[in-house]
Amino acid sequence: MPHRLLCICVDLYQNLFSNAARLNGGAGSESGTTGERGQTTAEYAMVIIAAAAIAALLLAWATKTDAISRLLDRVIELILPG
Repeated sequence: MPHRLLCICVDLYQNLFSNAARLNGGAGSESGTTGERGQTTAEYAMVIIAAAAIAALLLAWATKTDAISRLLDRVIELILPG
């Protein structure tokens, strides 16, 4: 289930990013109108929210499965054998 939620968040992030680039006429282009600048700011805010949602899902998964503690235990075992 967390994997499916992560896939949905990644799709959301990619769609928001591609829509922002399309509406701006591609990466790096600046229109001169104030309305489009405000729209771009709102789109970037949505991308940041989507990234935060992905991070929250990843954190929830990592804490639920103890993946981080196992990873750190393994690293310590490799560094300090015995």
